Amino acid sequence: MSKGLFITGTGTDIGKTYVTALLVKRLHDAGYNVGYYKAAISGADSVAESDAGFVNATANLGQSDEELLSYLYKTAVSPHLAAKLEDNPVEKEMVIKGYQRVAATRDFVTLEGSGGIVCPIRYDEVGHYFLTDIINWLHLPTLIVADAGLGTINTVVLTVEYLKARHIPVKGIILNNYTGGTMQEDNVYMIEELTGCKVLAKVAPGDTELAADPAMLAGLYE
Repeated sequence: MSKGLFITGTGTDIGKTYVTALLVKRLHDAGYNVGYYKAAISGADSVAESDAGFVNATANLGQSDEELLSYLYKTAVSPHLAAKLEDNPVEKEMVIKGYQRVAATRDFVTLEGSGGIVCPIRYDEVGHYFLTDIINWLHLPTLIVADAGLGTINTVVLTVEYLKARHIPVKGIILNNYTGGTMQEDNVYMIEELTGCKVLAKVAPGDTELAADPAMLAGLYE
């Protein structure tokens, strides 16, 4: 039976897709049968130009556009608003089927979220869907990607607390843009102290490989 992992970020433009691509590539290169899926992407003209296309190409997954993504919006706003503007709302059944399509052929499915964890996916008179709803529909644990710099203690702690309050398991944290030094080293210490979650890997600017044991990464999936 396929296992899954949901990757969220502490906000927009912190490198979540970049880190996701490195994680999936690490597993793929180690021989794991890993796949990728994202429910909705906004701000891209095609799947190839989107986050999903970037992960697919970086990790050399060879997935079709239909496997990678269920909803593509051209408008560069939150998915719920893009869906309204383009009259194409996210449907629960489509997301579940999209994930299951990947899970049917891949042992490990990596589902990437949109922006931070409090991201509306659909918000209209028919339904109010957030990323946490998708996580619960698919019964997935989470991994948090955060920037290593100033302010990350606050955003990581708030993200972890938000997930824990909703009884969603947090498997750990990966820090992006890690360059070391007193402040960033203290950020790692404080994040682990305040959340009880481990910083599993640190990604430096320009890294093309994720310095993490593939078996450990595979163990995050459930």
